[in-house]
Amino acid sequence: MSLRNRGGMWHFRFKLHGKSYAETTDLAATEENTTQAQLIESKYKDALLEGQRPKRRIIVRKFSDAAVEFLDWAKAHYREHPSSYKRIKTSFASLKEFFGTDPVSLIDEGRIEAYKTMRVNVHEVRDITIRHDVHALSTFFRFAILQHWVFANPVDAVDIPSDADAERMHILTTAEEEDYFRRVRRFPNLYDVGRLMINQGIRPEEATVLAKTDIDLKRGEIYIRKGKSKAAKRTLYMTSESRKIFKRRMAGDSRWIFPSERKPGNHIGRINSAHDTIVEEAAKEGVVIDWVPYDFRHTFATRIAQGGVDLVTLAALLGHESIRLVKKYVHPTAEHKKAAMATYDRAIKETEQKAKSAPKPERKPKPEPDLKPISKKHSS
Repeated sequence: MSLRNRGGMWHFRFKLHGKSYAETTDLAATEENTTQAQLIESKYKDALLEGQRPKRRIIVRKFSDAAVEFLDWAKAHYREHPSSYKRIKTSFASLKEFFGTDPVSLIDEGRIEAYKTMRVNVHEVRDITIRHDVHALSTFFRFAILQHWVFANPVDAVDIPSDADAERMHILTTAEEEDYFRRVRRFPNLYDVGRLMINQGIRPEEATVLAKTDIDLKRGEIYIRKGKSKAAKRTLYMTSESRKIFKRRMAGDSRWIFPSERKPGNHIGRINSAHDTIVEEAAKEGVVIDWVPYDFRHTFATRIAQGGVDLVTLAALLGHESIRLVKKYVHPTAEHKKAAMATYDRAIKETEQKAKSAPKPERKPKPEPDLKPISKKHSS
C-alpha cells in the first residue's frame, strides 16, 4: 500500500512511467478512512493514465468558519494598510450573515447575485458599497483556492459596478458647509477633523492618528508619516484655520492631537458615529444630509482644482501616486472653461503683439564677390 501517515493525514506516493507522484488525500490517517484514501489515490492514477490533470479533493468548509480564518489572514496580510483590512472586515459583516453555514464550494455566481440583490433591496446600499463587498468576496475566494476550499473564483463571472457607476461623491456647497458645522459644534473631534479635511484635504484616518510631534507650528507644517501608499507620506502646509486648531490642541499632556477619552493613552478612532447622530437629528427637522465625512476631502480637492491648481500638485497634496486618481475631482463649469479660453486667447494676442513690436534684426549687405582678372595665359 502506497498510503503514508504524515502529520496525522493520509498521503500517497507512487511511480508511473518512471516519474514519482505524491499528494495528500486531506483525510485523517485513521483505519476508517483507509478505503476512501485508496479510492482517491486510484482516481488520481486514472486521471494521469487518461492524460488529464488530477484534481485535488475539495475540503468542505462552512462559510462562517472559513470567514474567521480568512479575516485572521487578512489582518496580517494588510498590516501595512489597516484601512484596507477595515473595509474588508466591514463587508464581511453582511457576507457572513447572508452566506452563513453555506459550504464555500457550493457558493456560485447565482448566490452572489442574490447577495447583491439583498444588499440593494433590503439594506438599500449604494453601488460603491456593492463594489467594496464583491471585491472583498473575490479576495476571500482567491484565499479559498489556496486552501483547497474551491477550485475557482465564482466572482469572476459576476458583474461588479464600475468605477464610474460606483463612484459617489458629494461636494458641499457653502450653505451646506455652514449648516453642518453649526450642528456639529458639540462634537469637538468631528468638528476639528472635518475642518482639517476641508482645509488640508487629509483623509480622516490621517487626521485622527496625528501626534503632536507631527505638527510644527513655527514652520506651519503637518507631517503625514504613513498611509495607503508611499505617496501618502507627505508634508502639508497649514491654512490659517488649521493653525488655530492645532495651536489649541497642542495643549494638554497627551501625545495625540485627538486623544481618546475611552482609551487613555490612545488616539480616537472613527468619527462616523457622531456624524450619524447629526444626520438623524437633521432628518427629524426635514434636513437631508446625504454625505459622509470623506466628502470633506472631496470638497477640498474639487475646490482647489477649480481654483486653478494643476493636477500634479493636487496629487501631491492628496497623497495620490498618479494624476489619473485625481482627475475625478476636476469638474470645470462653463464659467471655468470660458475663463480658461479667454486666458488662452489673451496669451495668443500677447505673443502676436510682442512679435510685431520686437525690433527687426538689421540686414547686413551682401559682400561683393571677389572678382579676380582672368590671366591671359588661360584665355582662349
